[in-house]
Amino acid sequence: MIELSAAAPDSKKRLDRFLHEKLPDFSRSRLQDWIRQCRVLVNGTASSPAAPLRDGDRVTVEPGPPAPLHAVAERIPLSILYEDENMVAVDKPAGMVVHAGAGVHSGTLVNALLARFESLSSTGGELRPGIVHRLDRYTSGVLLVAKHDAAHRALAAQFSGRGISKIYLALVHGAVERESGRIEKPISRDPVRRVRMTARLATGRSAITTYKVLERLKGFTFLEVRISTGRTHQIRVHLSDLGHPVAGDPLYGAPREVAGMPPLGRYFLHAHSIRFRHPATGEEVSVSAPLPRELEAWKKALASPPS
Repeated sequence: MIELSAAAPDSKKRLDRFLHEKLPDFSRSRLQDWIRQCRVLVNGTASSPAAPLRDGDRVTVEPGPPAPLHAVAERIPLSILYEDENMVAVDKPAGMVVHAGAGVHSGTLVNALLARFESLSSTGGELRPGIVHRLDRYTSGVLLVAKHDAAHRALAAQFSGRGISKIYLALVHGAVERESGRIEKPISRDPVRRVRMTARLATGRSAITTYKVLERLKGFTFLEVRISTGRTHQIRVHLSDLGHPVAGDPLYGAPREVAGMPPLGRYFLHAHSIRFRHPATGEEVSVSAPLPRELEAWKKALASPPS
């Protein structure tokens, strides 16, 4: 157990910042994990990473187990959409984290990849072997993985140069007014709720999302969505800012329950297809993943009249 005391200069400091100053041997993200796991108490009470301290506050820290220094192989089923000696495309299921972080160190896509393939690129580091890009935990769909560093660099260059075409399928709340549209608003971290991103500030990284209506359902709209930038939570943020949050996404304004419907348990957001140049041959490759059965069933139930 580590015991600390806040002094006058620490007044109004965020708890995570205070801890990082006092315990520099631990990363800020790891300290934030401990706070969320209630391993850090302020005056005997659990708090949040952003909570401001006061002069005289007593802070106790119960360090958690060390994070793994490298990812380990775990035999977890994978759906392979495309594979050759340079790369692989997988259909990531909703609920699976891509790589370790934020308190998750097992059951990730990386753990599964290490058990399935003999070698993966090392460009992303020991915790992210092979990982060129990511999908949110509760988003499913196509994700590219590099087997060696040259393939990783070639694919990463296409992502950064906006040379990769990605199509998503999304079901959003409400009736989207226009049949198609373009959202071009910068995205930045929400200054109040740090787990969210926002498109409501003048600052941030440029982000472009286009959409097309595929189907209109009672209370919902089914969209084809394309992104030419890959910002954190981009589709979820932009569609929410449009007034139409993705179904199953309460963080960005979707209701937790829909009357008469079973719980969705994930975002109704699916990375349907991706088109890119092969990292070795330069030839155009297109890979698609069908809409998951649970999403098809939920949409079908939504469209069917009650019996």
